[in-house]
Amino acid sequence: MEKHFFLLAAIFIIILLTNTGILQAQGFHTVNNTLLLETTSAWNGDKINYPEGEAKITVLKIEIEPGVETGWHYHPVPSFAYILQGKLEISLEDGSKITASAGEAVAEVTNRIHNGKNIGDDTLILVVFYTGIDGSQLTILQEGE
Repeated sequence: MEKHFFLLAAIFIIILLTNTGILQAQGFHTVNNTLLLETTSAWNGDKINYPEGEAKITVLKIEIEPGVETGWHYHPVPSFAYILQGKLEISLEDGSKITASAGEAVAEVTNRIHNGKNIGDDTLILVVFYTGIDGSQLTILQEGE
């Protein structure tokens, strides 16, 4: 019983020191994490399905000036975006849309024609993670775009 008391007291002291910053001041650092996105579906509710084949992950940093649009396109592979700066509006052909701002993550639609637009006053900067397969295209523009 006495061992348990001392173990609990030691754990309490470590938590107290960590929360008060004393350990950080002594050179001990903690690792923090924030869940940005956890989902089984795209923003419109479509289920996310991985393509068959040899996996290939591609990460792009994309910058879009204010008022500029991506043009109507689709992604044949699942993709996920994290907005670093600005405000993005994504629209589907049926008129449904979402907006995402700096600090937000989006599970992009797959095999659905959509358009992205920078609706903010600053350059939109986002990082997009594509979970494709080797040899596949990441983005396909709609005819006439």
